[in-house]
Amino acid sequence: MKKIIAFDLDDTLAITKSPITDEMSELLTDLLTHYDVCIISGGKFEQFKKQVVDRLEAPAHSLNKLHLMPTCGTRYYRYDELGEKWALQYAEDLTEEQKKKIISTLEKCAKEVGLWEEKPDGDIIEDRGSQVTYSALGQKASPEKKYAWAEKNDEAKKMLRQKVAELLPDLEVRLGGSTSIDITRIGIDKAYGMHKLIEAIDIDKDEILFVGDKLMEGGNDYPVKAMGVDCIEVEGWEDTALVIRGILGVS
Repeated sequence: MKKIIAFDLDDTLAITKSPITDEMSELLTDLLTHYDVCIISGGKFEQFKKQVVDRLEAPAHSLNKLHLMPTCGTRYYRYDELGEKWALQYAEDLTEEQKKKIISTLEKCAKEVGLWEEKPDGDIIEDRGSQVTYSALGQKASPEKKYAWAEKNDEAKKMLRQKVAELLPDLEVRLGGSTSIDITRIGIDKAYGMHKLIEAIDIDKDEILFVGDKLMEGGNDYPVKAMGVDCIEVEGWEDTALVIRGILGVS
């Protein structure tokens, strides 16, 4: 029997970098009355808050069952009902030396494969403390631009990931969202986050169901699948809504 339903965020619960819909908000709120819910994705906590938390109308006792794991599980937040705030449980931050090397390697390799945007919409490379993220068009590019870019440059992005991984063998380098690549400390990925969750609420991996859109090898959801957690692959939030309705037994 499943006790926790875990989700990726972008292209799983929401359109990339966009708030969840009213329908998804209602479904997640209903899901929290029956299960613990975990969201684990490459974005920062502030992005989680904007996309999901601020859109939920769940009471405080339900928020206690919501587990937020930004930057691919390198950070973990739980709701402190007494303090009425989200409290950081751990952070696996990169060193300044590691971040400097990652940033220079990403820029060098992106330019070599022709994936360095001269006029980006926001930063191409973002230091998220426990993760460095490359976003081909810039962090603020619209979802429409990102999806169009991904359709055209998917293979080139995979080539870039491989090239960076070869130069940074002591770090984890994974495909992120439609235009992004995420880099963390080695062994600190979504599987690490799931193991931390298992310890925190004393469950077995067989009691977790994970829903994500990047379950292929090299994708940032793949480590969860590789550790033996039951997974469902989706292509967008509409698919995820159907999955949640199936779990809740509603049409």
